[in-house]
Amino acid sequence: MDYDQARIEDAVLALLAVFSFDEGRVWKGFDFDVMDSLHSQGFISDPKGKSKSVWLTPEGIERGRKIAERLFGSSSADTG
Repeated sequence: MDYDQARIEDAVLALLAVFSFDEGRVWKGFDFDVMDSLHSQGFISDPKGKSKSVWLTPEGIERGRKIAERLFGSSSADTG
């Protein structure tokens, strides 16, 4: 099956934002190509290297949280 790469990147960025700590630090554990793409778009620090984590940029945190809310947020209509 073919997947929409932009949607995959959106989902990964949303998950990175949801699980971030220390105001933007997040463990890296996603596909290398996706992480490289998010870096080239300015959303995360360079994922290459020995560090087991990356930093979300302010733009990455903002965009990731918006996507997370859209993908994973619950509305009041869901709780009734």
